[in-house]
Amino acid sequence: MQSFSLGQNQISILPGRRPDAPVIYLPSVKDEGACISRYLLESGCPDLTLISISDLSWNHDMAPWDCPAVFPKGDPFTGGADAYIHQLTEQILPEAERRIGSEPVWRGIAGYSLAGLFAIYTLYHTDLFSRAASMSGSLWFPGFSEYMESHSLAVRPDCIYLSLGKKEHKTRNPLMKTVAHHTEKAFSWFQSQNIHVTFEWNEGGHFDHPDQRTAAGIQWIVEQH
Repeated sequence: MQSFSLGQNQISILPGRRPDAPVIYLPSVKDEGACISRYLLESGCPDLTLISISDLSWNHDMAPWDCPAVFPKGDPFTGGADAYIHQLTEQILPEAERRIGSEPVWRGIAGYSLAGLFAIYTLYHTDLFSRAASMSGSLWFPGFSEYMESHSLAVRPDCIYLSLGKKEHKTRNPLMKTVAHHTEKAFSWFQSQNIHVTFEWNEGGHFDHPDQRTAAGIQWIVEQH
């Protein structure tokens, strides 16, 4: 593993066996790359390079537009995803792949929670990622379902993985309780566009086994032909 800093971000590269192995970019709250890589190795995942990006301004970088805080003591969302996509594609990606030393056979983007929302949003703004995995994605985000159905994808993805915990929508929070509805709606929408998509239900709530769920989503998109 090698690491470097770019701006406030810390980037960790967990290289595959082949220089041209598929590359998965994983924005995360903290650097979970090594843990997720271990799960992938233990489960026999095909060869890939995992690039974990941490130290994000989470509610800014991952949010597509402004939204009030969803909890009384929480922070608002300040819509910095467009700017962060530019930083990811114009700065982080070129530097990471320069260090790898070879262009990958394909690139994917994955994320958990708000980063899962960001992974799907990214497909509408750049053609650099041909596969996406959104685990327990924040697809409850106000206006996002409407955005998906009224805007064109920048790339027709090879495949999309969606997952959700069975208990995630069982909450009194009026936004969070819509997550199952909106995730199912996203699944149906991508199906209607003849995009190869799957939707997996997991046991538990939002905070149960995030690293294992993330590894499962990454493995699924890597295994698709």
